[in-house]
Amino acid sequence: MNKTSLFVILIGLIFFISCGSKYKLELHSPKTIKVNKPLSISVKEINNNPIDSIQYFLNGKQLLSNENIDIKNQRLGKQAISATVFYEGKERKLTNTIFFMADQPPVIYSYEIINEFPHDSSAFTQGFEYYKGFLYESTGQYGQSSLRKVILETGEVIKKIDIDKKYFAEGMTILNDKIYQLTWQKKKGFIYDIETFELIKSFKYKQSKEGWGLTNNGKKLIKTDGTDKMWFIDSETLKEEYFIETYTDKRKAEKLNELEYIKGEIYANIWQQNSILIVNPINGAIEGIVNLKGLQKKAGQRGEDNVLNGIAYDEKNSRLFVTGKNWNKVFEIKVIKK
Repeated sequence: MNKTSLFVILIGLIFFISCGSKYKLELHSPKTIKVNKPLSISVKEINNNPIDSIQYFLNGKQLLSNENIDIKNQRLGKQAISATVFYEGKERKLTNTIFFMADQPPVIYSYEIINEFPHDSSAFTQGFEYYKGFLYESTGQYGQSSLRKVILETGEVIKKIDIDKKYFAEGMTILNDKIYQLTWQKKKGFIYDIETFELIKSFKYKQSKEGWGLTNNGKKLIKTDGTDKMWFIDSETLKEEYFIETYTDKRKAEKLNELEYIKGEIYANIWQQNSILIVNPINGAIEGIVNLKGLQKKAGQRGEDNVLNGIAYDEKNSRLFVTGKNWNKVFEIKVIKK
């Protein structure tokens, strides 16, 4: 056999092996899908080689079927789709990312001003809550951070402690007569006695990115970290248990800031915007957007820094209060469907 014939045979073998034995597997799934639609995923072998079996998974949980998967009860946001493919005594894992979106666009709301109250314009408001007839407020900035108890009608600060200048105070909430307060980048929070403001203990948050907004649903603390996530924290162990991601039917909302839990929904400020999102606490769907344009100017502020950042709710009297960073007023408003 001459060298030319041997070369032709070798090339033929290489071609046969590459075409006949090499598996080219692709996992197919949509990039985005609304949760009211059934999800279908599949694996394709480009060279039409035989596949023995396939196991499909959603976020690590094996699916019973890969077609018409019901996802209506799933949390929104980023999901992991995977498939384990078995062939020729081998197995290979394929992965894709898919984003679950809300099934409806958010309802748009406007507002009506019911009352106006004075507010300390030196307060860089980061946390805001109404509790047993008083406003409680966490203010930020290094060297200026504080925790305050305020008379709503007059704006008078009747109790105040200054936070160590190494901390930039952020969101706060009150649960079981304890005040919980976050700090921005130190991954540390504080718990105070509601009456004396004495420090009970500190705690750390290890999974979330930073400390931004804070509220509670009566059982768990709910925290934002400057992203699209809302973290749910056990109020006793202070462990971050899980998060939801906030999405409309088209996109996610980032830079979530100050929070308030109102009638089973989460109201959320967005950093540098004068609006409030109304978020489903189960799946993260943004069900409403309240446009509060005009309030910033009425409160003596302009620009992107000193925007809306304070939501408080008087549950007993169904009153909603809002303020912002260095605003000179607190507004009681009524939300109106536009």
